[in-house]
Amino acid sequence: MRIVVTGAFSYTGKYITRRLLDKGEDVITLTNHPDRPDPFGGRVKAFPLDFTQPGSLADCMAGADVLVNTYWVRFDRGTNTQPAAVENTRILVRAAQAAGVRRIVHISITNPSSVSHLPYFSGKAANEQTVIDSGISYSILRPTLIFGKEDILINNIAWILRRFPLFAQIGDGQYRLQPVYVEDLAEIACQALYNQENTVLDVTGPETFSFDELVGLIGSRIGHPRPILHFPASMALQAARFISLFIGDVLITQEEVDGLMAGLLVSPDPPRGSTRLSNWLEANWETVGIKYASEIARHYK
Repeated sequence: MRIVVTGAFSYTGKYITRRLLDKGEDVITLTNHPDRPDPFGGRVKAFPLDFTQPGSLADCMAGADVLVNTYWVRFDRGTNTQPAAVENTRILVRAAQAAGVRRIVHISITNPSSVSHLPYFSGKAANEQTVIDSGISYSILRPTLIFGKEDILINNIAWILRRFPLFAQIGDGQYRLQPVYVEDLAEIACQALYNQENTVLDVTGPETFSFDELVGLIGSRIGHPRPILHFPASMALQAARFISLFIGDVLITQEEVDGLMAGLLVSPDPPRGSTRLSNWLEANWETVGIKYASEIARHYK
């Protein structure tokens, strides 16, 4: 098949693309970073993900069987806002319709809601509805926190633990999350390509942690356990913003804090991923958190 992947040179899209190439599929990418180093040795042709040119998007997707959409923005920055990302997704899906794409595999998030006060989760719900209303066969995958070598949150918790004598926790630290390995998500996404039925699936890992347990696990695995001090969410967020000034990035947002504390990164469904974060940390402890992982550098530079 010919498959279009948004963001094949980025994080989740890269893992999905690698598996598709291993299966012998023909993959092209729509990317905001066509000039980035190609991790696939020229096997993936790159086109601009230019939402101001819907006709060009349709032309790039002409003849494609499947669109794998990983596009979203983590936080607002300039004109790259979450409401804009909702409209951009509509443009992308309409271009897929015009191109004759027969199936969409769309990466969303657990617990999206059209009535959520959090734009991340309401925006994800709007994107899902756009896919559903398109009339194209679809599989919507709802991962929780994705971990892997290029992840942001797990790596940067480890980075803090390696450099600071304590960890300033947001609130009581008892809110829970259920991390899923990026390779597991990539395999499930690839399986979804070959199905015909419309599906909406939560994609979670086999372990669930409180945030305190997560920080403790990371600290013990990398050899830097630290005392966890609990602060009101507003104070912990201010501390994160202070650190952000020095690293030139956004460590965590108010919306992410609210989503974590509301328990939106867990699912009642059985886990579909098999890789345990505890085992992965044990195997990768020497490299996790050595360097800070910048969201701004990844997507805006």
